[in-house]
Amino acid sequence: MKESKTIEKEKIVAEKLNGRFAMMGFIALVGAYLTTGQIIPGFV
Repeated sequence: MKESKTIEKEKIVAEKLNGRFAMMGFIALVGAYLTTGQIIPGFV
């Protein structure tokens, strides 16, 4: 009585896109830190 779970293609695409945006955000954070020396530029 094992049921196979099916995952919709849209959910897989959404998760990959979310991961890519998270990676881009992290790279932007590291770039901002390296260029300005601040985690959030403009704040003390």
